[in-house]
Amino acid sequence: MATEGGGKEMNEIKTQFTTREGLYKQLQHSEYSRPNRVPFNSQGSNPVRVSFVNLNDQSGNGDRLCFNVGRELYFYIYKGVRKAADLSKPIDKRIYKGTQPTCHDFNHLTATAESVSLLVGFSAGQVQLIDPIKKETSKLFNEEMASSWCA
Repeated sequence: MATEGGGKEMNEIKTQFTTREGLYKQLQHSEYSRPNRVPFNSQGSNPVRVSFVNLNDQSGNGDRLCFNVGRELYFYIYKGVRKAADLSKPIDKRIYKGTQPTCHDFNHLTATAESVSLLVGFSAGQVQLIDPIKKETSKLFNEEMASSWCA
């Protein structure tokens, strides 16, 4: 077994190392599997909003998380800060073409394990009511405002 100075094994698997360019370290799966990043836009920033809801289901994983990144909206099971969500498997993912989500919130009063209402506001003034568990779009409000602003 070959060893280098200091008695450490040469075949040791390192989780981090330093070079003149900086520090390199092994990423956790949750950090590595983040959703695709939005291209940099120097004209303005794309704010990210996060909403939480507790569905009180029998499995003990009742917390749900919704967040937007640019034109994409994601819905996941949230397992707390100590256990990362599997970001490669969203419960629901939506990509919007003409406008982007700017805010969203759950209806905590009507939320159940089978259905949850999520209200999403968009940059062009529309408001959409969706159910990310059933993957249904219920209503779109102010749809005519988007077309009148574009004219």
